[in-house]
Amino acid sequence: MSKRDYYEVLEISKTATIEEIKKAYRKKAMQYHPDRNPGDKEAEEKFKEAAEAYEVLSNEEKRRIYDQYGHSGLNSGGMGGAGFNDINDIFSHFSDIFGDVFGGGSFGGSSRSRKPRGANSRLRLKVTLEDIAHGIKGKKLKIKKYVKCEYCNGTGAKDGKLTTCHTCNGTGYVTQVTSTFLGRIQHTSVCPTCNGEGRIPEAFCPHCNGEGIVRGEEIVTIDIPAGINENMQMTMKGKGHAGRRGGQNGDLIVTFEEVPHEHLRREGADLHYDLVISMPDAILGTQTEIPAIDGNIKINIDAGIQAGKILRLRNKGLPVYGGNRKGDLLVHVNIYTPKNL
Repeated sequence: MSKRDYYEVLEISKTATIEEIKKAYRKKAMQYHPDRNPGDKEAEEKFKEAAEAYEVLSNEEKRRIYDQYGHSGLNSGGMGGAGFNDINDIFSHFSDIFGDVFGGGSFGGSSRSRKPRGANSRLRLKVTLEDIAHGIKGKKLKIKKYVKCEYCNGTGAKDGKLTTCHTCNGTGYVTQVTSTFLGRIQHTSVCPTCNGEGRIPEAFCPHCNGEGIVRGEEIVTIDIPAGINENMQMTMKGKGHAGRRGGQNGDLIVTFEEVPHEHLRREGADLHYDLVISMPDAILGTQTEIPAIDGNIKINIDAGIQAGKILRLRNKGLPVYGGNRKGDLLVHVNIYTPKNL
């Protein structure tokens, strides 16, 4: 079954601003939220669909790619949509944006304790024009970040022993009733003792001081798609900092930084090269070699060529990201005029 258009899912125009996108997502998420539609599988699917649409359209780079190439452009090269693991990931995502508007209710009849999510980790990765031209499969990166404490298995508790929080009785939330001139108002908030986790350590782990995380490093494997652009970002779900006391990992956000080439300069998918020839070669014509991505190329210079002439070598540029074609290599001819004959 093909995916619906993201703009159609949120019922917005293609010129919608980020605030209009956010407002539309809130409306759809509230309408199809599982707590308002218990047991309704169709509503659950629409809830997921709205979350995926918002994740793409609220990201400037993903939206640009989607507008140009559609779903196929996002799927190529790992720039996919929301990538949520399950419905609870989406609920956390919704709560992070709009707050806990459902007051800590339950989904599917179970309490929903909120373990703190790990922070996102960011990395700038330098890539050459050769990397951009061919892409790289299975590049390994060593990432310094917070990882799960091995001694307590990330629980933060000595010997991994946890006990039910006495403040919230394991629900992760506390309810307060306040009397006002409008009447009694009930307010539900995250438990201040367990921070919404529902359980607390009997004794803190001495290795991580009860946090459940320690400084460490991890080897991450990344596939770099061909045709990427300067400052394009790739999000690797769950590869960021580990969450405290068993919380969900954050994401790793990789930003690509293009290394300037010695001879070629880039403009989109096209490459440019400045060729300098002598006046006799310009008058009589010649054959010369110029640098390209996959090695030198021999080209013919016609007799009588003029300064400023641009020679276009088709399909000798870079691949278009998410597309099926290549750019060109444009050779700018410059003629060297000697001061003395």
